[in-house]
Amino acid sequence: MDYDKHPEPEKMKHEFWEEMNKSPFLMLQLDADPDSSAPMTAQLDKDADSAIWFFTYRDSRFGKMGPATATFASKGHEVFARFSGVLTEETSRERLEKQWDNTVQAWFPEGKDSPKVLLMRMDLGDASIWCGKMGLLSVGKMLLGMDVTDDVAGGQVETTL
Repeated sequence: MDYDKHPEPEKMKHEFWEEMNKSPFLMLQLDADPDSSAPMTAQLDKDADSAIWFFTYRDSRFGKMGPATATFASKGHEVFARFSGVLTEETSRERLEKQWDNTVQAWFPEGKDSPKVLLMRMDLGDASIWCGKMGLLSVGKMLLGMDVTDDVAGGQVETTL
């Protein structure tokens, strides 16, 4: 990753999507129900504009849908994000077919035609993205309790997805 002290939103959004594609796991929470926070797998589509999808059961807490917030941490802990959006039912059979695969089937053994299965679309809104990379020397300094505040390369942006 190539960072500077004045991060560009488009560059950080690109980095966020690349990292999310590598590991599409996040915490999702309905804004009206703080106790709904749970790990979910985002169903991504590189051609989609400002949307991601989630499979759940209709009788789950997420079945209520509505405004939601997601938090994400990349595998290498170099990219973090918090983003908001609105969950609605995705009614397109074409979209369901496109997003359904063996990893989804493993969680929904009743199959994609089960009336219990709910495909939700999250139309994305505002986001905060943090990128930071700490070198080996900085990690050593941190373990010794030395100041590393100027050692982290990266930045933070407020943007929309």
